[in-house]
Amino acid sequence: MKKNKEKQTSASIMLRHLLKMMVTFTLLFSLAIILAISHQLLTEVATNSEHITHSLKKTKIDSDHDWHYWRKNSTLDTSYSYVYVHNVRKNAAVEHYFSPKADDILAIKPIKVPLISNLYFRPGFGLLYHRLVYSDGIYYTLWQSLSPQLAVLNRIILVTLAILVLTLITTPLYIKRLTRRLTDPLTELSEKTKLINSLKEPGTSQLPVPVQPSEVTDLATNFNDLLTVLGKRQEQKEIFILNAAHELRTPIATIRSNAQLIERHGHAHPEIIDQSVAYITEESRAMQQLIDNLLTQIRANQLVVDFQRVDLTVIIQETINKVQKSISQPIIFNGPASLAVTSHGGAIEQILTNFIMNAGKYSPTDQPILINLNQDDSGTCTIAVQDNGSGIKEADKAHVFEHFFRSDEVRSSVPGTGLGLPISAHLAQVIDGTITIRDNHPQGTIFQLSLPATPNLSSSSSS
Repeated sequence: MKKNKEKQTSASIMLRHLLKMMVTFTLLFSLAIILAISHQLLTEVATNSEHITHSLKKTKIDSDHDWHYWRKNSTLDTSYSYVYVHNVRKNAAVEHYFSPKADDILAIKPIKVPLISNLYFRPGFGLLYHRLVYSDGIYYTLWQSLSPQLAVLNRIILVTLAILVLTLITTPLYIKRLTRRLTDPLTELSEKTKLINSLKEPGTSQLPVPVQPSEVTDLATNFNDLLTVLGKRQEQKEIFILNAAHELRTPIATIRSNAQLIERHGHAHPEIIDQSVAYITEESRAMQQLIDNLLTQIRANQLVVDFQRVDLTVIIQETINKVQKSISQPIIFNGPASLAVTSHGGAIEQILTNFIMNAGKYSPTDQPILINLNQDDSGTCTIAVQDNGSGIKEADKAHVFEHFFRSDEVRSSVPGTGLGLPISAHLAQVIDGTITIRDNHPQGTIFQLSLPATPNLSSSSSS
């Protein structure tokens, strides 16, 4: 099993990589400077050597007089320049002329430096630049020492090394300070996040938002937005659980009271047994419906959207066949023989079932429920469920999609859980649909589900 790697902070990673980059850059820059200066110095030596040999050719050293005349009038520094004149003419009185130490250089053959033309190394003299010219039977050989240029180059190298050392000392300090400025806000956010994570209700807390850097500011702001959403969801969950417990308490209390009534007075008054059993059966059915709706809500929250091509006409007809047995009102469908759309068939069926069952609760038994299916020019499909019931008050329309909401007029007279429409609203959001409510004239309500021609997959997945 591999050992776990040591945890590395952003600051240490940045410090290491920036330090490597700075050292590499400094070394390459220093090397480039040294090479450029070396090339420049060598070029100057070559130019100077060319001028000296040109002067020798003009003088035409053919005798001692010529040699001494050139030595007297020449500004050549013989400390670093060595001249050897070889006269090969037949009438030459003297064949060889040497400037000081020139004959010492020739005593041992200099070693050629590879890759660089005219550059040689001579023990005791160091690097020498060599130039040979010929004119009128006379060879002029010049050996020019590079000691002055090497001294300049050495000073440059020393200065460069000093800059490099200074860079290696100051760069970590600067980078460490810089990385702290960049990572301290992240570290603070991390510590605050750990603290929030340890709380019972993390949604009630907020992260500190630094002024800079802007990326961390945006990150903290987005985290706070997320915490706000989590807080609201936590609050909604608590309210949902409280409402569910409250809705279950009423039928449970009714069942318990009737069971106790049978237990205490059933033998003496057998006529109350049938009535109490009827109450127990009715309330148990209400509990079953509430539990089924709660399970439907949970499944709706966990729904994985898988968009496919579905036929709305087929879905509507199948839904009508399923729910017609549960309601007294006849259901009339108006729409095309086939209308395909990209959506989620199960979600549409659940929404339509809730609409129809809701219409059945609040409509007279002899009044039909109409279902109209249409498609406009933009490709949007609408399914409208129309009833002739008592309608919904304008003030209640804003609350019908809240969990367990039921108006005061129907709470005690019409059975229900107040979960069907909230479930429908959530499913519509998941499939990128919209639900609208409007009045049906002269009375009743129209619930309409609108489905786009092309659903927005990103918004659906985020829902």
